[in-house]
Amino acid sequence: MKAKAKDVEKAGRATRGRLVPVKRPMKKVPQRLPRAERQARVLDKAAEYFAEHGLNAQTRAIADACGVSQRLLYSLFQSKAALIDEVYKREIVGTFKAMWFVQLKDRSVPLESRLNTFYRDYYDTLLTRRWLRLFLYSSLEDLQMAPTYTNAVLTHALEIIVTEAAHEVGRSVPADPSHLTEVGWLLHGAVSHLAIRRRIYSNDSTTPTDAVIAMHVRAFLASLPALLPPLR
Repeated sequence: MKAKAKDVEKAGRATRGRLVPVKRPMKKVPQRLPRAERQARVLDKAAEYFAEHGLNAQTRAIADACGVSQRLLYSLFQSKAALIDEVYKREIVGTFKAMWFVQLKDRSVPLESRLNTFYRDYYDTLLTRRWLRLFLYSSLEDLQMAPTYTNAVLTHALEIIVTEAAHEVGRSVPADPSHLTEVGWLLHGAVSHLAIRRRIYSNDSTTPTDAVIAMHVRAFLASLPALLPPLR
């Protein structure tokens, strides 16, 4: 035992006065994400930021919110306008399901059922808090998100709804396209405002959303004879 203690003491004296190399763990080099994945992550963060603070922000603030440098932001999107355009494509029009057009035209299903199915899905999928805030902010800041979405997507859906409604009750479709879409807006506007009340105004109504949508659908269908011209 004494011999071992002396050996340890000698080893200790041998290392005194000189540096002993310390082995440090190798740092892992972070892997660069593919460009498409980086763009998707930045778009998600940018949409979240725009929905909470509006679209009138400086690119430095946008980059900070996205967790990237301004330089990287501009390498992914040529300008702020290009970024906003991509947010529109992904967050506004990108959430609209093309199959809704097909389902709305399916006359093997009663119209009331078709409308309820469409608006329940539309409410849950598209009329989210983030979507609504982006849509409203873009309108307040005179950007073209809302008019573009309405003209490119929504008007066609309203035309289908009114055409199917006219067929259901044996009435004609209004000859004036503007009049036709206004009839469609009676139902669509009611459901959209329901989403605004509950997801923007934080209305605490206890009536289930599906039940309220069903009320609006029934009211719309009941009003059709007074809204649509007779068959010619």
